[in-house]
Amino acid sequence: MSEGHGELTAGFGGELRRRREAAGLSLARLATRVHCSKSHLSKVENGHARPDRAFAEACDAALGASGALTALLTDARRRGTIGFSGLPAATRYFVGRVGELTRIGAALLDRDSGATACVLHGMAGVGKTALALRAAWDVEAQFPDGCLFFDLNGGTVGSTGVSSAEALDRLLHALGVSGEDIPRDTDGRANLYRDRLRGRGMLLLLDNVHSAKQVAPLLPAGPRCGVLITSRNRLNALDDAVHVPVDILPVAQAIALFQSVGGTRVPDDDEAVARIVEYCGRLPLAVRIAAARFRSNPIWTPADFAARLADAAHRLRRLDDGERSVSAAFSLSYRHLPADQRRMFGLLSLHPGRDIAMRAAAALAGVGLPEAEHLLWLLHDAHVITQRPGGYVGFHDLVRVFATEHVLPTMPASEQDAAMRRLLDLALFQTAASDSLLTPHRYQPPVTLPDLPDVAEGFTDKDAARAWLDAEWPSLVALCSTASAHGQHERCWQLAFFLRDYFFHAKLWAPWIDTHRLALTSARLAGDDRATAMTLNNLGMAHVDRGDPEAARNHYTEALRLFRSLADEHGAASARCNLAWANLYLGNHMAALRHLKITLDFCRHTGATRNAAITLRGIALTEAEMGSFADALRHAEQARDEVRELELELDMAMALNCIAWIHFRANRYREAATFYEQAVESGERSGSRYEVARAQTGLGNVEAAVGNHAKAAELWSLAAESTSDLSPVVVGEARARRSLESIN
Repeated sequence: MSEGHGELTAGFGGELRRRREAAGLSLARLATRVHCSKSHLSKVENGHARPDRAFAEACDAALGASGALTALLTDARRRGTIGFSGLPAATRYFVGRVGELTRIGAALLDRDSGATACVLHGMAGVGKTALALRAAWDVEAQFPDGCLFFDLNGGTVGSTGVSSAEALDRLLHALGVSGEDIPRDTDGRANLYRDRLRGRGMLLLLDNVHSAKQVAPLLPAGPRCGVLITSRNRLNALDDAVHVPVDILPVAQAIALFQSVGGTRVPDDDEAVARIVEYCGRLPLAVRIAAARFRSNPIWTPADFAARLADAAHRLRRLDDGERSVSAAFSLSYRHLPADQRRMFGLLSLHPGRDIAMRAAAALAGVGLPEAEHLLWLLHDAHVITQRPGGYVGFHDLVRVFATEHVLPTMPASEQDAAMRRLLDLALFQTAASDSLLTPHRYQPPVTLPDLPDVAEGFTDKDAARAWLDAEWPSLVALCSTASAHGQHERCWQLAFFLRDYFFHAKLWAPWIDTHRLALTSARLAGDDRATAMTLNNLGMAHVDRGDPEAARNHYTEALRLFRSLADEHGAASARCNLAWANLYLGNHMAALRHLKITLDFCRHTGATRNAAITLRGIALTEAEMGSFADALRHAEQARDEVRELELELDMAMALNCIAWIHFRANRYREAATFYEQAVESGERSGSRYEVARAQTGLGNVEAAVGNHAKAAELWSLAAESTSDLSPVVVGEARARRSLESIN
């Protein structure tokens, strides 16, 4: 027993005995009140066992000592007479983590919880050790028998770290057991270790733990000890532990960390600093390295350094200060993965989207769904990928760069090409399947999918198809670009083709135009004139729908020329109809009407009912512009009746808006309001905010036309909440609103 230990136990034990006897309590009665054994209480009073703070507080309460015993314990710690601390210094550059610190403190100090340990888990470089040290120093005073720190080297390349037997040997030596008294077998050491900790209040910080198996024998059996563990793995097998995930920093905290490490040259409020921490992925290790590099180069401004980090191809090289490296940290996690997980990890980085669906992952790896799910779960446990809502997974930005730079180059090009073909075929199959449900009357080009993965599956209904597109369209846009870059030109233009109607419905003009420009280049490189003409048609639709009929007319004209050269009557009719719509919006009404009537005759001849309805709507709008309201109304009502037979809700909303617009132009405001109200209902059923906004704008126009300006403003505001994308060039209601607003 050390001199300090004797001083504490004798002083505390003597005062405890004095107060117990003065209260007329036996050892057994006090032991019952403070929830300990009579034997332990006797040892404390006789100086043979060391009390901790929880024990002192319990005795104070039982004896009505008003904190005197706890104060005695605290005074002893201040004099250095309680235990010892092997904790390394906590960094002074520590920010945030208030929530995590609160959870850790509660887990370590709640003696009645039954928790065996508190596990901090997270990806490499996220700051687990720094957080653990800060938490340990915060609670150190609550562990009177001292604190021990051991690095179990679970991140060492090529090993699973310090063995349980070796760790127990070190711990027993630290607890004062001589070498000759330490058993040779692991179980013997674990038994002796638990015995030596019985009744003691010690804190153990076990850093870089590789597995639950490695650390399980190191967990004390008594409730007075606290164990804090850090690991890159989740250690799910430690069922009785409290698990605290450690994530990347929020933006404000990442900026504060960069400012604190970077020194006085870092401005308090600088947009470039915000860019720097985002380029670092708000990963504490990356932020610290970046700040250290910035601090060491006095000629750099934050903008200079942000510009250097902006290049993703060189970012990891710049997040290396000679002694610390983000790449090296990630390498340790990657090299611990088994071969099948390494392969999945590398192939996932081929996916260009932020969110990767389970089926997409299975297609990339060429495995079934159960195997893909198992591998992804293991990679998630190792914190090299993240689980995202909706059954998706993804990468931290820097981890993706690492996988692309360091993992993919180790994989055969043939394997990468095959994986990409499987992914593209799956994406094309699912996009075509969704399009056929959402627009069953639209022409679909034949698609051959020789490498279609076994995990490919269609959709049960329109709602499922639309929900899939709502979630997947950003990835599908990225896949168009990837297909083009990989020379998969047929897949590129086909993907864009099947995305067109979704983009039309959602009014996503920018990705619509971007994908179709890529598709146009691919179709031309493939030497496919029909694909080129179809893509020109669809690209023109995007431009006209966005309000640029001049650009659309140029695309339609070229498409018409190509279709004629191919003797493709259906394609030529489609291009001619589209060209007519462009002429309508450009004010060439006679040319528009002439082309639309030719197209209508072709549609009637071929039985293309939906195309006929679209053409009738174009004729009606053209006649309304020319003042032929009776003819316009007759054709618009024909269009409505035909789409009603086809049960096409979106087309119905457009037809009702067309009828309402004709009544409005003819100054029949009550009739206009009736049909606009029907269009709102139909637009809502179809899910088209655009058509709803158009109808609401029309209702506002009606109110303004009859002098109800407050009501008009309310309806226009409501329309703006639905969408702000109504172009006066192509939407008559938006044009009328502008005119009415200028008058009033």
